Amino acid sequence: MKKVDINAVTGCWLWMGTLYTEGNYARFWDGTRMVKGHRWAYEHFVGSIPDELQLDHLCRVRQCVNPNHLEPVTSLVNTLRGESVTAHNARKTHCIRDHELSGDNVYLRRNPNGRHSRQCRECIRERDLERRERS
Repeated sequence: MKKVDINAVTGCWLWMGTLYTEGNYARFWDGTRMVKGHRWAYEHFVGSIPDELQLDHLCRVRQCVNPNHLEPVTSLVNTLRGESVTAHNARKTHCIRDHELSGDNVYLRRNPNGRHSRQCRECIRERDLERRERS
């Protein structure tokens, strides 16, 4: 705790020690191995983390080791709560032409990597109509 700075406004426990290069997560040597600070804090103050779950920083501050700001969730939930392109696209409710992305207006396209992406059926219809009119 001597390397933790508690932010009175946010309640974050900011790790002031070594950080992982990728992602700025807290890390330290526990005497036998390098440990992720947020995982250590959660296990120390709350309890074990089920193998199939990972910790989500509810405060969105990766440097925070406050166990009250951490929640064990599935990888999918953690990804969708984040700020990645995947998370941003999953939160979209309308396409770029403002058509609603729900129900019959959504086409799930399988990508070469085996994943699916949502496409707007109305935009597909409009694009196909424009192509037919041009030819």
